Amino acid sequence: MTAKAELRVEGRLPELGGATAWLHSRPLTPADLRGKVVIVQFCTFSCINWLRTVPYVKAWDRKYRDHGLVVIGVHSPEFPFEHDLQKIKSALGGMGVDYPVAVDNQFAVWRAFDNAYWPALYFVDAEGRIRHHHFGEEDYERSERVIQRLLTETGSSDVDEDLVSVEPDGVYLSADWGTLRTPETYVGYARATGFASPGGLEPDGRTVYVEPSKLELNQWALSGDWTVGEQITTLNEPGGRIRHRFHGRDLNIVLGSRAGAGPVHFLVLLDGEPPNGASGLDVDERGIGTVSEERLYQLIRQDAPMAERTFEITFLDAGAQAYVFTFG
Repeated sequence: MTAKAELRVEGRLPELGGATAWLHSRPLTPADLRGKVVIVQFCTFSCINWLRTVPYVKAWDRKYRDHGLVVIGVHSPEFPFEHDLQKIKSALGGMGVDYPVAVDNQFAVWRAFDNAYWPALYFVDAEGRIRHHHFGEEDYERSERVIQRLLTETGSSDVDEDLVSVEPDGVYLSADWGTLRTPETYVGYARATGFASPGGLEPDGRTVYVEPSKLELNQWALSGDWTVGEQITTLNEPGGRIRHRFHGRDLNIVLGSRAGAGPVHFLVLLDGEPPNGASGLDVDERGIGTVSEERLYQLIRQDAPMAERTFEITFLDAGAQAYVFTFG
């Protein structure tokens, strides 16, 4: 997008009053924001798709705040643990997110925008009109050009037209879209796909699962004593395992532990061997790691060339809870 590209009016900034709490700000209203360029981003702190946008949004906030840009995060939780205000504060604080965040535990702001995505960006001009939106990741250059255009419309004459320089790493590194062949995989029955253990999932019932002799690409299986809930799959006895056949550079999983269970230790293998140089941030080269809090865990990051691999994670303690696999 060039600085002269036209931006049509898509609607008006709705009220934000449905937020259950605010971080880093008093509650904001459209009237408070009149005269400012605003970007509103919907997020939830365990979402890898949102995490990979964080370095860019933070960089825009730093560069353009003094020119009249206001960045607002709207934290609309996907999983039950993401309703906890202290966990939200801790997660966002650890990422260095210090711009205003509306905590949207009742999805009131989500509904006011008629939103359906994590992440989603809405770009609002100084008159309170939504002029652009972007759903999902990437498109960072176009998004920044929109910010520059809207700031220029306010009369700012000293907006630097260079783009921010961002070099993300860790979980923030963009997916390797050219080699990624595996979609996100939920392990709760409400959205589960690709489940391959014989007999299928038993909703809400304590069940001993076994693995099939072979997994095809994008299939996964359980072994051991598990209870599969709508969103959360919980291990009842030590030694349970999840296996997944995937194709991608990164494998992440959102994990937690049952109340009172304490830390849960686990062992990760890749094609039956320790991951060694393919270990992610949350395991060592032997594949050893610990679930210490509810969040996204990066377990595999491998170098090219990519191929189909079989991932497995064995939990050495009862009480492990799994939510969703994501890939990059």
